[in-house]
Amino acid sequence: MGQSGVTIYQVAETAGVSISTVSLALNHPDRVKPATRDRVIEVAGQLGYRPGATASERARRRVGRIAVLAPFSSYETYRTRLIGILDTFGPDDVEVVVLDAPSAAEANSPLLETLPVRGDVDGLLIMGVPLGDQGADRLRRWGPPTVLVDSAHPAFSTVAFDDEQAGYLLAAHLLDRGHTRLAYLHEPQRSGDYVSAAMLRLRGILRALREAGHAETACEEIVLSGTDVATARAFAPGFAARPDRPSAVIAHHDGLAAGLLNGLRTAGVAVPESLAVAGFDDGPLAEGLGLTTIRQPFAESGRQAAELLRTQIQTQRHTGTRTLLTPELIIRQTA
Repeated sequence: MGQSGVTIYQVAETAGVSISTVSLALNHPDRVKPATRDRVIEVAGQLGYRPGATASERARRRVGRIAVLAPFSSYETYRTRLIGILDTFGPDDVEVVVLDAPSAAEANSPLLETLPVRGDVDGLLIMGVPLGDQGADRLRRWGPPTVLVDSAHPAFSTVAFDDEQAGYLLAAHLLDRGHTRLAYLHEPQRSGDYVSAAMLRLRGILRALREAGHAETACEEIVLSGTDVATARAFAPGFAARPDRPSAVIAHHDGLAAGLLNGLRTAGVAVPESLAVAGFDDGPLAEGLGLTTIRQPFAESGRQAAELLRTQIQTQRHTGTRTLLTPELIIRQTA
């Protein structure tokens, strides 16, 4: 029997599925068809079902438990944000559960869909994972206090980075250096439910072009199939061979910029003499490569989000505040 008194049998009967399907939908949501998963989650939420806790779990819940959902395996930067979260909650003796989302480019992660009805955490931090209206509605009705980082929904507090201003600063710097044609490398946006960081940065780039008197077509948008170093490295030789290539490239993050630099070096292209390269994030990789980039306060965003969540857990209130962190242009040798 679940903690609410509602059994898994009642959820299965009401949803018209087997008990094993209910278990899979809640614990391994990626293994259940979306329509079936949605039906199970909706029924479980309406009935107030919460999975039963073992004695050890009940003891642990007296300590306090939060979940952090982010694309940790895809982006190094979210691990840096996690440091800020751990620094904040560590002294409070709070257990932090780390959940990996496969991509920051898709809304409605299966794992995120099930969290509201699992009832095993006191608070939730969602970092870099888009929150669609359906998921937001379920979190409001059944979920714990929730704070978003690098994601947005009006129903929840958000700690975000000013991506549009970041794109503007980087493009304005390149235009000041005499570049009149830019290229922007980024991953595809796979969902129309939100505006990604990549698209916000593109807005800033285009704004800088307009303010400098250039047409928006002076920025060539290049969508890559992947987000890693290898993808950008493989792209570089063909781009380098183009006689009409732009004179400066902005990569959506420093990993892409690093791959591009590696490929350009192999192709014999001098940076920045023949082609300027810039990125976003600014970690040890950017410093080691001498990469011009935009610095993001990753650990600080984690700390601020954790403080907001702690307050909401104490008050048991969802709020809709928005904290916007300021970008900083770091000029180095590549641009």
